[in-house]
Amino acid sequence: MTQPDLIIFDCDGVLVDSEVLSCRCLSKVLASYGIDLGLDQALDLFLGRSMTAVVEHYAALGRPIPEQFSAELTAGVRAAFTSALCPIEGVSSVLEGLQIPHCVASSSDVDRVSLSLSLTGLAPHFDNRLYTSQMVERGKPAGGKDAGRSASYLGDRGQHQRRSGRQSGRHDGLGICRRQPLSIAGRQSDSS
Repeated sequence: MTQPDLIIFDCDGVLVDSEVLSCRCLSKVLASYGIDLGLDQALDLFLGRSMTAVVEHYAALGRPIPEQFSAELTAGVRAAFTSALCPIEGVSSVLEGLQIPHCVASSSDVDRVSLSLSLTGLAPHFDNRLYTSQMVERGKPAGGKDAGRSASYLGDRGQHQRRSGRQSGRHDGLGICRRQPLSIAGRQSDSS
């Protein structure tokens, strides 16, 4: 196998164990608006998707979400991360021994990724090599060409988008590796 020129890590679910925390916060905030969304449903519908996708989903169902939703969800996620966010098991030792150039690319916003890396002690492994969908004209799922100019692809695990992070990377001619399936809420879930 040829050695890659660059390794691009997604943040949520690859570097930090954030998906369940985020989806619990989403369920809690939506409940405050009278919308019942269990953790499994939140994971199925919104894992790796933006707040805009949540708002659009419920608007299409005739259940508009109040304007303060974004601020409330962001505050809830920040509090949950501050108290419970951990790195994915074993990722610190992988990063410590890594001799290949590497960076983080994520569909999450810069503040969230920076907070996640800082809270888990992973930030020093990446310095300023952090790329998010805010930095490109078109992040996934539109296609990875713009994202590719920054960090090859903006990876997340949005199974309901037209293209996953792994598919976008392959579309752009990148070699893609994945970690083993991860168990979320007692079930197996693909990590792409």
